[in-house]
Amino acid sequence: MLGFSCLLYTMALFGLSAAGFAQEGQFEKAFHQGTAAMRGGQLDEAVADFSKAVALKPSFAEAFLNLGIAQLQQGHLDDAVTALSKSISLKPGLRGANLFLGIARYRKNDYAQAIPSLRRETRIDAANADAWMWLGVVQLAAGDATGASATLDKAAMLSPNNVDILYHRGRAHMLVSKETYEHMYQVAPESWRIHQVLAQSLVEQARYEEAANEVQVAIGLKPGEPGLHEELADIYWKQNDLVKAESEFQNELKTDPESLSSMYKLAVVSIERSKPEVSVELLSQVLDKTSHSANAHYQLGRAEAQLGNTEAAIQNFTSAVSDSGESHTETLRQSYYQLAQLYRREQKNDQSRAALDAFMRLKQQADAQQSQKLQDKLKRSVQMNDAKQ
Repeated sequence: MLGFSCLLYTMALFGLSAAGFAQEGQFEKAFHQGTAAMRGGQLDEAVADFSKAVALKPSFAEAFLNLGIAQLQQGHLDDAVTALSKSISLKPGLRGANLFLGIARYRKNDYAQAIPSLRRETRIDAANADAWMWLGVVQLAAGDATGASATLDKAAMLSPNNVDILYHRGRAHMLVSKETYEHMYQVAPESWRIHQVLAQSLVEQARYEEAANEVQVAIGLKPGEPGLHEELADIYWKQNDLVKAESEFQNELKTDPESLSSMYKLAVVSIERSKPEVSVELLSQVLDKTSHSANAHYQLGRAEAQLGNTEAAIQNFTSAVSDSGESHTETLRQSYYQLAQLYRREQKNDQSRAALDAFMRLKQQADAQQSQKLQDKLKRSVQMNDAKQ
């Protein structure tokens, strides 16, 4: 399991500072040697040394903890459960003990006992993302995808960039979705929702014609349902059929006149179809209802530029830059580019150069990030190929 060896290494060092509490020289020597062996990956030696340490000082919970971790790494699961249980009996609040006891029981496929151990660890150390992750992993193994999703959401809040947590969390939510849709098919096989779900699945597979057919069936079954015409319009947009997309966004607004997303999308399609006056009206409504929207200001700037309203276009592109803040988005980059062109047209050369410099700086940053992503992807591909050989 990803992340397991790293966890063990961290906890193997846990008892090192505790050696100073030992009064007996033999115990201190055995504990130090066990810790060093553990750090070096010499598990047999670590187990031997920690076994000696617990024999010399059977009341020292940390020694039993490290013994149990070493035995767990060896795959001696029954011995690990015994040692870790002993450490908990000696010191119920010992951080890490319930975590590794839960992992050991999980490895023994004893999910019923692993879950309570891991829950105790989350109570002892509520900020321990690894404890929440392992609890979620065991819940998944036990078939409780719903409970695992909530647990792994908590783990992700504590450690947002932990790849192991993200993997298990994604898997849990995927299983919840699968179970939910399967139940939907069982209880309402003729529902319009079934066709909506099928359409969304087909879109993910880029099977747009079939997806559009499914949405049309859903609309036939539930003609006044908000969102369906917008979904159909989105599919047509992906196919670059702007005429049909425009028509369906208009149908959506007849069904749901307050749909800001449909207003915005219809405005963008209208710009692409050289109908800037329609776009200006729609985007003005959007901006009346959303005080800060970089994308809406950017698109409104495009529409005003098409109409020849240069000052209004500059004002909206400037607002798009302001609303973008520190987020280096494509909208921000393109706003600077449009400003450079408009200022040049107005013979405001200093402003044009400043806007173009900002655009080039952001573009170079974006290109460098994209290049780094490609290099990382290539490196991972090479590593995977090397692992297979």
